[in-house]
Amino acid sequence: MLQEQSPQHLVVVGGGMVARRLIDALRARDEAGQWSVTLLCEEPRAPYDRVALTSYFTGRHPEDLALGGQDIWDDPLVTLKRGVKADSIDRAARTVTTNGGAVLPYDALVLATGSYAAVPPVPGKDLRGAFVYRTIDDVADLRAWVEKRRDELDRPVRGAVVGGGLLGLEAAGALRALEVETTVVEFAQRLMPLQVDDGGGAALKRLIESLGVSVRASTATSRIVGDRGVVSKMEFSEGEPLDVDVVIFAVGVRPRDELARDCGLDVGERGGVVVDDACATTDPAIWAIGEVANIGGRCLGLVAPGYTMAEIVADRLLGGGGTFPGADLSTKLKLLGVDVASFGDAFAEEPGGLEVVISDPVAGVYKKLVMSDDARTLRGGILVGDATAYAALRPMVGRELGGDPAAYLLGPDTAGSAPGLDLPEDATVCSCNNVTAGEIRCSVTEGGCTDLAGVKACTKAGTSCGSCLPLVKKLVTTELEKSGVEVSSALCEHFDLSRAQLFDVVRVQGLTTFSEIIATHGRGRGCDICKPVIGSILASLGTGHILEGERASLQDTNDHVMANLQKDGSYSVVPRIPGGEITPEGLIAIGEVAKEFGLYTKITGGQRIDLFGARIDQLPAVWKRLVDNGFESGHAYGKSLRTVKSCVGSTWCRYGVQDSVGLAIALELRYRGLRSPHKLKLGVSGCARECAEARGKDVGVIATDNGWNLYVGGNGGFTPRHAQLLAEDLDTDTLVRTIDRFLMYYVRTADRLQRTAAWVEDHEGGLDAIRAVVLEDSLGIAADLDAAVAVHVDSYEDEWAAVLSDPEKLRRFGSFVNAPDVADDSFGYVAERGQPRPATPEERAGGVLIAGTTLEVRR
Repeated sequence: MLQEQSPQHLVVVGGGMVARRLIDALRARDEAGQWSVTLLCEEPRAPYDRVALTSYFTGRHPEDLALGGQDIWDDPLVTLKRGVKADSIDRAARTVTTNGGAVLPYDALVLATGSYAAVPPVPGKDLRGAFVYRTIDDVADLRAWVEKRRDELDRPVRGAVVGGGLLGLEAAGALRALEVETTVVEFAQRLMPLQVDDGGGAALKRLIESLGVSVRASTATSRIVGDRGVVSKMEFSEGEPLDVDVVIFAVGVRPRDELARDCGLDVGERGGVVVDDACATTDPAIWAIGEVANIGGRCLGLVAPGYTMAEIVADRLLGGGGTFPGADLSTKLKLLGVDVASFGDAFAEEPGGLEVVISDPVAGVYKKLVMSDDARTLRGGILVGDATAYAALRPMVGRELGGDPAAYLLGPDTAGSAPGLDLPEDATVCSCNNVTAGEIRCSVTEGGCTDLAGVKACTKAGTSCGSCLPLVKKLVTTELEKSGVEVSSALCEHFDLSRAQLFDVVRVQGLTTFSEIIATHGRGRGCDICKPVIGSILASLGTGHILEGERASLQDTNDHVMANLQKDGSYSVVPRIPGGEITPEGLIAIGEVAKEFGLYTKITGGQRIDLFGARIDQLPAVWKRLVDNGFESGHAYGKSLRTVKSCVGSTWCRYGVQDSVGLAIALELRYRGLRSPHKLKLGVSGCARECAEARGKDVGVIATDNGWNLYVGGNGGFTPRHAQLLAEDLDTDTLVRTIDRFLMYYVRTADRLQRTAAWVEDHEGGLDAIRAVVLEDSLGIAADLDAAVAVHVDSYEDEWAAVLSDPEKLRRFGSFVNAPDVADDSFGYVAERGQPRPATPEERAGGVLIAGTTLEVRR
């Protein structure tokens, strides 16, 4: 009688992301149970997501960082040993000895020990207050130190990060999340020198400095100075020293190859366990994967190639012949809220490369594509400020783009569609998990997957960094539509209805609260997607003030305080100036308010005056002064009507043929406060010279000798669109009625955050079908649309005035909940061109009151 053969024993040393991936891959494929696995984790916790480490500072619990399903640790063939370190390897006996003295035999051993944070040999590196940024324990210690120093000091905590690469900017984000005044010190001449070029680095520096983080490039740290053993100052080879309370070293990592060295395995000249294309070391029973592996002469510090190595070793252990295909070093990250991506031959190192560059310093965007010398084949690229195109472009590296390269950089609508939907079958969509476009399509057509969640579970696409998910979703949607499967348009996980369907349900059933809506048509407690949408729907239907009752909790940041949050934490206030027309008395009143409260004033592109620099506790007082002088909320903070821009028209202009100002004022007063899926802007031009730029608006009106031409579906911004002609030579009454119906039809049927331009394009039948609805009543809903606009006009209420008359709502506008009468005096301003502007950290630290400022710069 044959005895059942016991499984072979695999010991994995290292409890990181790559080790977890190896165990998942092996257990998923090893149906016969050929291997049992013991994982040695030096940290006191199971493998977790180091990529998301910074989220620890935004309220995420360490347990939330745990990788994958935790049922893997209940598998009888998997043993997890937390807090256990491998001390030595006996290759002859094939055993591993742990720090507790246990001796573990192995049939195969995988080194996944990763790396450790490098610390430059600068004097003072061991002072209290100096940290590295590598593990959960590191970030926990960092937070505890910052909180301790904050309690001890009577000023903001000051910090610095040595290193301006990926890890350094992550660490800077952590300090900012802890409200630390932060400076990044980089030895190279630009930030992220391994990922972006000079142009990208300059754009990145501007963006990060605009977020309140100082940058000192081309700077070498020479010494950390201590005061009673605690970090107090940084000195540099050149330039002024920097006062600091905390320093983070993020200058790179070094492979943890000491076990391999001690047991005689080959190690690279600059470190790392030397492995071949099968990830095997010079000992046939030992493998190395991840950052500790020296493959092709170098160690790779990204998770995607580490995952590939894990898959290869799992395949080899089960008798396969997988080999390392080469490293995809593409990266896409959001650092301090700034999108940065780099892929392929980003620096045009291959001969004959052509560079296509779009640089917009004002918008904070830098984009570059590297093409072959015939401008047809994509070789690589860099995206800073807007990396929307990354998911579609990265899989196209080495392939012909099939169009003008610049078109792929102009905006998300262009870059996100054509390349994504026509990807070749073998194009890699998810580089973390080596999933091709063909595999994703196959999971739908042959695997029976009918949604994104199913495709992720089937292929693992998008389950790691997630940057490929937009492209994966498009591929899935396209294949489902080709197969005749209805694609879900659910708003979010809490509602199976689309926004348009939800709008109709709320309208028809007369629901007035979020609690009613989610109880009858949803589930759970809602999220950041559905709550603002329902808040907007309720506001569109005139169910009451946006801060009334539980509706206040549904609003986004700006709507919540009815003002626009600025980068320094202050707010801007924009009173409505219909059509841009204002009296001298109105101008004086606004000027007096700005002068009294020390606000920066700026005339906007929509012919209004923006007042910047108000504290939250000052908002009601500013509003009261404006309301008392006849002004009202300009709704600059909401997804609603912003402005109706006009030229002077026939009243003054010798070319004007109609009263554009009068019409613009009437339209703005008619649609003021109308909440919608996205912001709305209108324009009225008094003649064909188009001085009001009406064709760049959601609704544009241009005067003719016979009436008005109406254009719809235009917008400015990052992806400008020209509006399309909807109707010609309309009389004023017909014009207004047509705009009424167009806007209300859009409000009822558009998707969440969908501009009118995209709505017109996506609408079945396009503009012709919309024209039939609003002009010919093809759906029989014209009277209903007319009535809805009439209700909106009749029920309009100025939101500022409503707050001023309600003590309960006014309580929301205090700097401190437990001390509502205490003002927040932490803002600092200096003069520039005769007006205040936010002070830089250096200016605030200097404590100098510059002549002409309105608020003191505090030490």
